[in-house]
Amino acid sequence: QVQLVESGGGLVQPGGSLRLSCAVSGLTFSDATVSWYRQVPGKKRDLVAIITALDSTTRYSNSVQGRFTISRDNDKRTVDLQMDGLKPEDTAVYYCYAVALQKTYWGQGTQVTVSL
Repeated sequence: QVQLVESGGGLVQPGGSLRLSCAVSGLTFSDATVSWYRQVPGKKRDLVAIITALDSTTRYSNSVQGRFTISRDNDKRTVDLQMDGLKPEDTAVYYCYAVALQKTYWGQGTQVTVSL
């Protein structure tokens, strides 16, 4: 069974850092393009960053460009999101999303709160 499990969320002050991790099992990780999304209650789930399966090309939302870094480790089958310079508006539930072999999968989400 395919599983995507996020970890690393928590409470940080503005300007702080967090590193989220998405552990992927049940599929061939190298075939998976993996994204991080985030969602605030009452709002749409928005793309934060994506890393492709083919060549690990990365793309970011304008709101996080220069502050967040997505990476993957094909041996560990994990995708990480390094978040630096966090702002209160980054507060959300962060979700891992994988696309592989014409199928899609979501993780359960991890809460990130940026507040004084």
